[in-house]
Amino acid sequence: MRGFQETVMNKIYSFNGHLTVTKYTMNYSLEEQPMNYRIDLYENPEEYPYIRRAQEYAHKAGLIKTESDDILGVVFKGVGKKYDVNSFTENIIEGKFIDLPDSGYSNQVVVSRIIANKLQASVGDDVIIHFFHFQGPPRVRKLTITGIYETNLSEYFDSKFIIGDLRMIQRLNDWSDSIAGGLEIFLKDPSSIDEAGYAIAETMDFDLNIEAVSDKYIQVFEWLSLLSRQVVILLGIILIVVSVNIVSIVLILVMERTQMIGILKALGGGNRFIRTIFIYSGVSLITKGLLLGNLIGLGLCYIQYRFKVVKLNPHDYYMSFVPISWEWEVVAVLNIFTFFIVSLVLLLPTMVIARINPIKAIRFD
Repeated sequence: MRGFQETVMNKIYSFNGHLTVTKYTMNYSLEEQPMNYRIDLYENPEEYPYIRRAQEYAHKAGLIKTESDDILGVVFKGVGKKYDVNSFTENIIEGKFIDLPDSGYSNQVVVSRIIANKLQASVGDDVIIHFFHFQGPPRVRKLTITGIYETNLSEYFDSKFIIGDLRMIQRLNDWSDSIAGGLEIFLKDPSSIDEAGYAIAETMDFDLNIEAVSDKYIQVFEWLSLLSRQVVILLGIILIVVSVNIVSIVLILVMERTQMIGILKALGGGNRFIRTIFIYSGVSLITKGLLLGNLIGLGLCYIQYRFKVVKLNPHDYYMSFVPISWEWEVVAVLNIFTFFIVSLVLLLPTMVIARINPIKAIRFD
């Protein structure tokens, strides 16, 4: 579950960052209002305790066309020199990311597998993009596909976005070099998104808007949190089954050793002493079961982590195999919690020992 959640969230974060800063507007268009992105958190991110990196970006809508006259509506995402290519490279399945020159702008573009298939295009092919311009006719650019990416989040990214040079959008919109559509902020600790958002918002001008990516794609994050609740319910059911099984086992042990209990009582053994014997036996079974279960469970997880044996349909699960996240503190807590709860349950079946009559127990067959 943790591996699945982290994989989906990392795909979203690699595409949008953890927080986005844009010019405040009531317009819900994909194209942002121009803003001067060279604000303090961009120029000096090291002075902010939460921020790991800030990078500029902009979006522009257009129609993409190939030499075979196939046409598709897309959103061109322009990225700058500070763009973290390494974090996005995990999504590249063919070719490479675009090269960003020191001067001018790049005529290269990265498209998704879905868009490439629809356009019947591959790495190295040229595409023609018609960009819409509010102050005149559409402007045309001929670009070369250098790479194909796939996040499997087709509803949000793959079916819409292509990635290119931000300076092309600046040239198309007649913006200066210091103007972009917004900033993507990457945090040192993704779990501190809300806290970091409030802290950063206090340092910005009032005409700027900061938004958490978890709010932008709230349906995805709500779905992931729902998975957490389902796992808790599943673990609760498993714990109940384990407790019932251990109660049944101890009751069988008590019945099989009824004569022994009678003899111990006849020799002066108290109920507490005899109950301790069976509790110790039950704890021994629990310990052996946990050791064997961890060995099998973690062993299977390692095989999946190393060889990716169990495959998934990426169109349904957003990934092609079952991911494994090694969070040893979770493993430790689950083991300790299970041991503690099941050990407490052992007190219930051993209460039967106090009701056993020693004379009847010795005669029991």
